[in-house]
Amino acid sequence: QVQLVESGGGLVQAGGSLRLSCAASASIFSLNAMGWYRLAPGKQRELVAAITSGGSANYADDVKGRFYISRDIARNTVYLQMNSLKPEDTAVYYCNAEQRSSSVNYWGKGTLVTVSS
Repeated sequence: QVQLVESGGGLVQAGGSLRLSCAASASIFSLNAMGWYRLAPGKQRELVAAITSGGSANYADDVKGRFYISRDIARNTVYLQMNSLKPEDTAVYYCNAEQRSSSVNYWGKGTLVTVSS
């Protein structure tokens, strides 16, 4: 079983920045990929960004050029740097990881990001 612990959410003004962290209890190389999803009021959960065990990253169209996903292999931690935040980025952000051996998806408890206008 993989545990994911997120941190870094909070309240920020539009145009500001936040960095989210997700620490995994397993080696990054035991996971096919790690990613960030978000759930906003009245919307479906959507993928924001993901990074594979090989280091390849992909982003949702509306965050490209503003958000950046990175990782610290030694710390088994993935980061989401969010810049130029907009009110529509307000959501609960969840860390996700797929275990390589079982293909089971694990989720963190989520961290709230609120962007004020």
